[in-house]
Amino acid sequence: MAKSLAVITGASSGIGSAFARKLAPHYDLLLIARREGLLAALAAELAAKYGSAVEVIAADLTDGTKLSLVSDRIAAEPGLALLVNNAGFGMRGAFWEADLGILEKMQRLHVMATVRLSHAALRAMVARDRGAIINVASVSAFVRSAGSVSYGATKSWLAAFTEGLYLDLKRANSAVKVQALCPGYTYSGFHDIMSVDRHALAPSSFWMTADEVVDNSLKALSRGKLVVIPGWRYKVIVSVLTKLPTSMRLLLESGRTSRKR
Repeated sequence: MAKSLAVITGASSGIGSAFARKLAPHYDLLLIARREGLLAALAAELAAKYGSAVEVIAADLTDGTKLSLVSDRIAAEPGLALLVNNAGFGMRGAFWEADLGILEKMQRLHVMATVRLSHAALRAMVARDRGAIINVASVSAFVRSAGSVSYGATKSWLAAFTEGLYLDLKRANSAVKVQALCPGYTYSGFHDIMSVDRHALAPSSFWMTADEVVDNSLKALSRGKLVVIPGWRYKVIVSVLTKLPTSMRLLLESGRTSRKR
């Protein structure tokens, strides 16, 4: 018997592959990422272990043609139950020194891909009055940091977008759930791609595994929690900083950035 379908972007490693492994016992999967070899290996592993149907689409979601292909595939899926918008990347450096093409690519991936895929998913989910979307944002949605202007801005947008979807769904009396998952530092390939030394960013006590992040997300989704911040340290940081006057918050954030240099 076919299971309901979970779609995961950025599924080839890190938080995305952790979602795939956690969801495979209960769902058929559609895994999307740029690295086809890693996707194929993961799909074979999960299909053999859990007997789920696992399909892969190798796609760069910053490419409009590829994004349309994935969006159309999601819109046509009658068994769609969950969409995890996880694909993303980071970069470091002063905004005006960054490659403009990479900055625009980040906006297309974090913002426009999420818009297109969420729109395709929600048109079907709302009509059936069931399903859920998890948008992977970041603690950076709430905590500013010099050297990652566009990343923090797009993650803030993701959190605000998810809250807005929640209000639309609530007004429509829809049973569809949405979640903004806002992890802090997570062990994955994310920082390796950026060639960033993890130990220079934060003490080991601030680092979480992808499995821990995903466990927090899925447990909270079952309760319908809208904003999920894994880890008590990050909950405290966000709780404190978001209650401070802007001038004081920026003073603390600029001091934190200076100490890291």
